[in-house]
Amino acid sequence: MANVFDTAKYILEERGTMSTMKLQKLCYYSQAWSLVWDDSPLFPEDFQAWANGPVCSELFFKTQGKYSVSSSDETGGEGDLSDNQRDTIDRVLEHYGSHDAQWLSQLTHMEEPWIRAREGVPSGAGCNNVITKESMALYYGGL
Repeated sequence: MANVFDTAKYILEERGTMSTMKLQKLCYYSQAWSLVWDDSPLFPEDFQAWANGPVCSELFFKTQGKYSVSSSDETGGEGDLSDNQRDTIDRVLEHYGSHDAQWLSQLTHMEEPWIRAREGVPSGAGCNNVITKESMALYYGGL
């Protein structure tokens, strides 16, 4: 199975250098829509409901301290994405890829998976509650 780093590397190869925040959100939406369109996750790693939107901690710690990253910074697997998975990511990039990190973050703040995972957490406070794959599949599947 592919991992979040395979997805991140593919996104960076397709779209070039971007902020780490934007990369996080594009990985999140790639995972969400894979759960809907493909009935399976792109990767096993989870997203947490951080103050600025969904964050995959494994990807965060790998890119920590960097404002932006490029495909040369990101080491993924050896082509572990299937053609179908690349197609899913491509469709996500077509829809979300032109937006900046702040717009994508604000969008996640209006969506149920992030909101539910942060229930009871004060605005702006740290939070490592997991945004479940089930909540993502149900919400985005209903759109």
